[in-house]
Order: sequence, then C-alpha cells, then structure tokens
Amino acid sequence: MREIKVVYLFCLSLLLSATGIAQSQSFPASIAGNWKGTMQWMVSGKPAKSFSMQLRIHNADSAGCYTWQIIYGDDEKDNRPYLLKPVDTAKGHWLIDERNGILLDGFVHENAFHGAFTVQGNTIVDNYTLLPDGRLQVEFFSIKLDEKRKSGNGTEDSPDVNSYPIRSYQTGILNKLSN
Repeated sequence: MREIKVVYLFCLSLLLSATGIAQSQSFPASIAGNWKGTMQWMVSGKPAKSFSMQLRIHNADSAGCYTWQIIYGDDEKDNRPYLLKPVDTAKGHWLIDERNGILLDGFVHENAFHGAFTVQGNTIVDNYTLLPDGRLQVEFFSIKLDEKRKSGNGTEDSPDVNSYPIRSYQTGILNKLSN
C-alpha cells in the first residue's frame, strides 16, 4: 500500500505533453535508438554531481522485445544490458528484465515510461519522458519508505496521510544520437 501512495504522489507531480510516445502501441519503437546526455545527481545538503548517461534501445527479436541498455560514465564500465519485454501493450505494461532474476514493471502513460521498485530499503521511482522537441528527460527519485511522517486525523475530512523524504533526485536530458 505504501508503494502505491508513493507512485500516486509521483504521478501527481508529472506534467505530460500531448505529443511524444502518444500511444502504448508505438512504444518503444518511438524512442528506439541511441541516447546520450548529462545527468545531475542531487542529495539534500550536498553539492550536485554530474555524470554522463547513455540509453540504447533497439529491437531485440521478433517477440517484441527490445534492448534497454543503460551506461553510466564516459568509460562505459557501468554497463547495464537489460531487456525490455512486453507484458500487456494494450495497457502500456512492459517489463525490464535485468537478466539476473530481477524483473521491474514499467508503464507507458502518454509520452512517459515510468515505474517504481524497492531495493535495499530504498524505493526508486523512474521516469523517462519524451519531450516535444525530441529529447528524452530522465528522472530518478530515491525515497525512504521507513522514514515517513504520518499526519491526518483518520477521518473522512482528514484521512491518515504518510509523507516520505526524497533522499536523492537524478535528472538529465538525453539527446538522440542515432537509430
């Protein structure tokens, strides 16, 4: 239930354009190709750090699977060769297979692909938004679910509400290099 509230609050903060990915049927072909840009990693109370990120999305086979390869840093040592697999494309439901037993659900909503998962006590909300100018905005929110503020009176007019700290935020714009 807590993860649902996190995803709900995150979705409220998204401003989605009417252009871009448009329909789940055109995803991921509409963003296939090689992308590269600079990310900013912000942690409260600390200076922001910059790093390069690449995203490579290519058709992998006839079953509708695509590569979803994330590369952090210019030296390409942090290379994550995942697979993007269709689950229910009519509902915009896809799956990122990390090829190590970890499966992450992702969903297309208009021009954005996003998901949420919890690992080692941190919930990560990820968002990839195709901007009207053809660039790809990438965002990652890191949330500690066990560090919540509970408020409200537990009534219909003032329901119980949990608020969570966002421990770090990563954002950047990726430019398409090629198909």
